[in-house]
Amino acid sequence: MFRSRSWATGWTALRLAMAALVAAAIIAQFVSSVAGAVDNGRDVLTIVTNFFSFFTILSNTASVGVLAWAGIRFLARGRRTEPDPLPLAAALAWVSTYMVITGVVYNLLLRGLPLQPETVAWSNEVMHVWGPLFLLLDLFLGPCRRRLPWRAALGAAIFPIAWIVYTLLRANFITNPTTGQPYWYPYPFLNPYESSWGSVIGYIIGIAVTIIVAAVGAVALGRARGSAAPTDPRVSRPGARHE
Repeated sequence: MFRSRSWATGWTALRLAMAALVAAAIIAQFVSSVAGAVDNGRDVLTIVTNFFSFFTILSNTASVGVLAWAGIRFLARGRRTEPDPLPLAAALAWVSTYMVITGVVYNLLLRGLPLQPETVAWSNEVMHVWGPLFLLLDLFLGPCRRRLPWRAALGAAIFPIAWIVYTLLRANFITNPTTGQPYWYPYPFLNPYESSWGSVIGYIIGIAVTIIVAAVGAVALGRARGSAAPTDPRVSRPGARHE
């Protein structure tokens, strides 16, 4: 069923609808954040930069791009159900990993914290619950899955590592626009001033391990459900080894 053209067409419509919903959620929260900065006399440039420094915003923005890419490509190619090209297959596995981690971290570590006045409630739920759930389902139900090599799971770690380095290096150069503190961290569990560096490092290691495990799971599901591309020379040669 999952490889039929009708299923692929229906799921593609859901992908495009979810991309539109997540994009609307990002825009709504962005507008509210900027409006709150203007109303309270905060530095708008800092607010905008901080907005795009949240892992949630970056992972959701990436998911919009990749879901739109997958949907538009499928329709533009006449709804053909051949396996996704390698870059798209890897991007789908990676954004699924990031979105699932976003949902898990938020609901385990941040759900009970009070929301900021500028937080748009429905947008918050879309980005932390419905978007991650859809990307998780997409691993099981999405059409045109292609088998990825196991090393693709390691590629999923590049962006989170770069984000962690950027966050920790930038934090002490930014004045918190809300509290006036001489530092700004996007999430309390990364803030050593509220706990300790030992706690921060522990969270980073825990999240890194979770990302790798989730990425391996995403690749494993793709390998179980997908197939190699017809033009892949490894499957066109008799006796070729598969990764």
